[in-house]
Amino acid sequence: MTTTIALAGKGGVGKTTVAAMVIKYLVKTQTGAILAIDADPSSNLNMVLGLDLDYTVGDIREGLLEQVQASLTTGGAAMGTLSGGMSKRDFLNYEIRSSVAEGDRFDLIAMGRSEGPGCYCAVNHNLREVLDTLSKNYRYVVIDNEAGLEHLSRRTTRDVDHLLIVSDPTLRGLVAAERVVELRSELNIGIENAYLIINRLVGELPAPLKDKIDSLGIPYLGSVPANEELTVFEFSGRPLVELDDKSPVYQSIAEMMAQIQKP
Repeated sequence: MTTTIALAGKGGVGKTTVAAMVIKYLVKTQTGAILAIDADPSSNLNMVLGLDLDYTVGDIREGLLEQVQASLTTGGAAMGTLSGGMSKRDFLNYEIRSSVAEGDRFDLIAMGRSEGPGCYCAVNHNLREVLDTLSKNYRYVVIDNEAGLEHLSRRTTRDVDHLLIVSDPTLRGLVAAERVVELRSELNIGIENAYLIINRLVGELPAPLKDKIDSLGIPYLGSVPANEELTVFEFSGRPLVELDDKSPVYQSIAEMMAQIQKP
């Protein structure tokens, strides 16, 4: 059985940092393989995980669309095949599995750039099926989303066990988190649990922020402290998964993950 953990929140709040610490925690404390999905077009989750990224799903999608358009002149695409007789599903299955960046206990798929001009309906349908089938081969799937929940809304298997909504310690960040909370009820996504995490907190939460958090209607899981060591890692490009286990950043995420995984 696959457990899906998704992260959401406005840009720049540190979702990718939290995602890296979640993956580090799962590697250290759980059994089974982990699939990380980078659903942010900027595609930098590979850097914090220390993995090389050759190409993205967006690159594959554009390549397939070009082949489909070229095959229209011969009738191949209309029959569900590409030049050479390969089906679109088989092509995507091969290309996506080839794009997986492999780590020790975790693998990574990057969604990459958004759609360009053209008709993507048939391509995206096959793409969703292949990605969801692949995800089922992993014990955990961790999805680092773009600012909203767009990627989750496009999945064919839409169940999410834990949605971690990340905010910085600002009212603007919490307003964006509130929009995510509202959005989840508008989309066809089964989210079992949703939590709020405050990232890069210095000192205690100010009273106005506490009041806003209380109004969101989701559990406040905890905060991640601002940390100079983490800043050094980010400036140098060193993978964040190499943070020491005693790092306050990792310890805070580990405590939160232990809470949500209690039976």
